[in-house]
Amino acid sequence: MAEDFERRLERLFAEHPELADAGAFAERVERRLNAGWTARRWLIGAAGVVGGVIGASQLMVSNLFQRVETAGDSAKLISSSLNHLSASTDWMSAVSAGGVGVWAAAALAVVMMGFVLTRVIGEI
Repeated sequence: MAEDFERRLERLFAEHPELADAGAFAERVERRLNAGWTARRWLIGAAGVVGGVIGASQLMVSNLFQRVETAGDSAKLISSSLNHLSASTDWMSAVSAGGVGVWAAAALAVVMMGFVLTRVIGEI
């Protein structure tokens, strides 16, 4: 008799009944998960913009462009036969002197926000 009871009990736990609001519950859970992903995407996008701005400012502060220009001048002295090196050195001096790097970073940030915006609109 105890074995019959145990078999019935195991069968009842193996075959759990479906609740009446199971569909609504599943829909609510999916909606919450999708809302969480949208918020995560926005946070990741904002962190990317902040990181890009910080990275661009660090490049400007660390005089990277002047170091590249100096390296270009050194290479120019070593191999004066290469004429195309002077064109790249002139370009790098224009970038470091005119502040074009800041505008380029700002333009890249705007392009990135455009990509984020199209992604968010596509999710809606």
